[in-house]
Order: sequence, then C-alpha cells, then structure tokens
Amino acid sequence: MSFTRIGSAAAVAVVAAVLLSSCASNESPAPAASGSTAALSGTLNGIGSSAQAAAETAWISGFQSANSGVTVNYDPQGSGAGRTSFIAGSADFAGSDAALKDTELATPSPLCKSGTKAIDLPVYISPIAIAYNVQGLSTLKLDADTIAGIFKGTITKWNDPKIAAQNAGVTLPTAKIVTVHRSDDSGTTFNFSQYLAANASTVWDAPASQTFPYKTGDAAKGGSGVAAAVKAAPNSIAYLDESAAKGLGIAQLKVGSAYSTISAAGASDVVEKSPFETGRAANDLAVAIDRTNTDANAWPLVLVSYLIVCNEYQDAAKGALVKAYASYVAGSAGQTAGSTAAGSAPLSSAVAAKVATAIATIK
Repeated sequence: MSFTRIGSAAAVAVVAAVLLSSCASNESPAPAASGSTAALSGTLNGIGSSAQAAAETAWISGFQSANSGVTVNYDPQGSGAGRTSFIAGSADFAGSDAALKDTELATPSPLCKSGTKAIDLPVYISPIAIAYNVQGLSTLKLDADTIAGIFKGTITKWNDPKIAAQNAGVTLPTAKIVTVHRSDDSGTTFNFSQYLAANASTVWDAPASQTFPYKTGDAAKGGSGVAAAVKAAPNSIAYLDESAAKGLGIAQLKVGSAYSTISAAGASDVVEKSPFETGRAANDLAVAIDRTNTDANAWPLVLVSYLIVCNEYQDAAKGALVKAYASYVAGSAGQTAGSTAAGSAPLSSAVAAKVATAIATIK
C-alpha cells in the first residue's frame, strides 16, 4: 500500500496512529468502492491540502483494502501546491482547502479532455482551531476583532485589555504573544483570512488570501509544521485545522453574543446552511461559506476541503479510477473513516447527495 507522505516527524507519529486504527477498522473487506464488481487497477497521484492528510491516509487505506489492484499516493504539500500540480498535469487530483479560482478554472489540466473543465467536490469539513501554548491557561475566549489584532500584530501581550475583558477571572501572563502562521500558499490561511475579513474588517484590512498578508510573527510550512512550531514555543498561538491541534489549548470563539466551543457539528451546520458559489457548472460544488452565521454553537471559522478532479479525463481508465476513489471518499464509509481519523465532520445527507450526483458525471 502507498500512503500519504508527511513532512515532519511529529506528523509521521500522528499518521502512524491513524494507520493503526484505520487498518483495524478495515479488517473486513469493504464493498468495491466503484459500486460494481468490476476489478479496478492502476495508480492515482494526488497532491494538496495538509489539512486533509489524516483523512487521506484513512481514505487510501479503506479504498485500497477494497481494491487491491489500486495504488493511491497523496503528498500533503499544501493546497496551493496541489492546485498548481493538478493544473500542470503532474497530479491526477488535488486536495485543496479553497476551491479553484475562476482563473484556475480557465486553465484546465492537460489530463482533462479538451473543452472540459475541472470540478470542485467538497469532501472534508473541519473547524479551524485558534490553538495556543500558554502554561497554566486552560480556557481562553476570543472574538474576531481580538484574533485579528493578535495576528496582525497590534495586540502583542497576553494580558492586553482586549483579551482580559473577555476572560474575567483568568490569570493571563504578561508575556509577549508569539504568533505562528503558514509560510506556504494555504487554503487554511484563505479560510482564516476570509473569516476575519468578514467579521473584523475594521482591524483585518487585508482581503482574503491564500498567503498570510502581514509581515508579523513566525511562519512554518504545512499544518504539521505550524503545530510543531507552536508546541515548541511557549506563549504562542496559531490557526490550525483541528486535526493538527491535538495537545494544544483551543480558544472559544465569540459567535453572536455568546462563545462557542469548537466542534465538528458546529462547523458542519454552518456549511449545510451556506449556498454554493454562483456562476459555475452545476456539478462544481464550491461552497460560499456563511462566515457571519450566529446560530447557537455555530463555528463559522470552518474550512471546506475539496477533491479537485477533471470532469472528463483524456484517459477514460484514469477517469473511472478517479470516479471510484471520489465515490468512496464522499460515501458513508469514506466519510466515517475520515471523521474517525481526523475528527472532521461527515458531509450532511443533503450535501452528500449533491456530491454523489456531481461524482456521477466524472468520465
């Protein structure tokens, strides 16, 4: 079997644990992921989102257990690298925490049949954590303006009045805040900055971007790199896919007039209530996340991660293999495996049905 390649020792340890649980859960062969009895064979190469890494490991394990003639490789270089590689034709599919831009849709992969475009398939929903490493600080509440000030560099001390006002009775250190952001082109950064642009525009005066927009703090590559940096740096804070934030404190997020605790259910509910982007093909399911959702327990600081694939491949056999893999990933078995491995939210039944309809169009 061929599994994800992760770039840090810490990530390898996490993925090893995932593999053990994933393999245990797949001791009984699963039904053929293609939905038929036809044997599948061949190799798929994917590049992309580091947030998807743990889920991809579980998906690959489950899919290959059901299809012994198939090898799936996934390299979590980051969302930007995934989209670039897919468009260049060096990856059969991409994992990305941001849907393809219009300019990217206009430049299809050479793997796609001439005259056709790529499509975005939402397969992974996860809350983004505001994760911190501050000794003795077991609870932390933050609103969007304060988060924006911390990462922009205008709030520099842990006992700043804006933080203290939201954390009555909590002893905050006088220490300097160490922020850590992604150094690479990142869908997690895009979702984080999109949330702040929508909810803290008077502080966060940069548009949503896949590269961190301010020259502040420390930087690290990939979610695993950011997590390792925060764990190594006292008094630090970062934004991370929740799957990468294990072992760190996670702040509560002010949503409306109350504070929400991070949850996959709160993230999933926001996504289900959000519309799809307009002006795209019917089978391109890019989600226009409602970042201003204020429902009780909502978590609008959420990322939707996509499989980006050709709607129609030049190589029909490759198309059939991609279709089978996507079907497994978005199906109930794949969603259960991914959520167990990564703590992500399974697709709601309504979203899953739309994704299945889109996958059926892949050739």
